[in-house]
Amino acid sequence: MLGSQDDALELTQDTFVKAWQALPQWQPEAQFRTWLFRIASNAALDALRRNRLVDFVPLEDSFDAPAAGPDPERQAQATQEVQKLEASLKKLAAEHREILLLREVEEMSYEEIGRVLSLSEGTVKSRLARARAALIEIHARSRQ
Repeated sequence: MLGSQDDALELTQDTFVKAWQALPQWQPEAQFRTWLFRIASNAALDALRRNRLVDFVPLEDSFDAPAAGPDPERQAQATQEVQKLEASLKKLAAEHREILLLREVEEMSYEEIGRVLSLSEGTVKSRLARARAALIEIHARSRQ
């Protein structure tokens, strides 16, 4: 979300400090994971607003492409696809990137995402559908 591994590491540290400070307010009936993600999400959005950042962390730094064997052409194509996807993700609104990351990368359920983002499950589903549609549209336009 922040576009920099160093910024993400700093935000992670800040998130854990904020969580430690807010621990007395945590309610045991709430899942700790979603409570912590909510703190991290708010901190990331605050940082984006403060710095007016809309970049996306490059996928190639952490992307494990399937082994293509010794075929360099196939590897080059995979790299190009990752770069095109990364460029498409950069064009998405921050709220769309966030909900896609929580669902597709963090593999959170709709219910967990709803708790993290303070949204109903139905709203999560509709926003996720809009985010996916926007990503598909952006990606399709970039291929033309």
